[in-house]
Amino acid sequence: VQLQASGGGLVRAGDSLRLSCAASGRTFSSYHMGWFRQAPGKGREFVATISASGRSTGYADSVKGRFTISRDNAKNTVLLQMSGLKPEDTAVYYCAAQKSVWPGHNENEYDYWGQGTLVTVSS
Repeated sequence: VQLQASGGGLVRAGDSLRLSCAASGRTFSSYHMGWFRQAPGKGREFVATISASGRSTGYADSVKGRFTISRDNAKNTVLLQMSGLKPEDTAVYYCAAQKSVWPGHNENEYDYWGQGTLVTVSS
């Protein structure tokens, strides 16, 4: 499966932003999907994940209550709705796909990655 993330940009603290990840392939609905992020000078960290069916989700503590992950299997799309953005949310955000592990919080558990989209939150 090929993934392409989009929707990043420059926003102010407290603003909202929605990231999209478009997937190619007819087996999208069999993949658990995740969002990760990498801030400047730091390693990549888990943000959110959604099960293949869309019925289960998981979040990092740092974004719980502010970010919402969702998917539309008919459109091969996974979304990350971000609200109450903080400067510490500044990072390149990646979407990723895997079939093996639920929930997948470790980047090593993911097989396919998108190219990343930059989110910058100013104070």
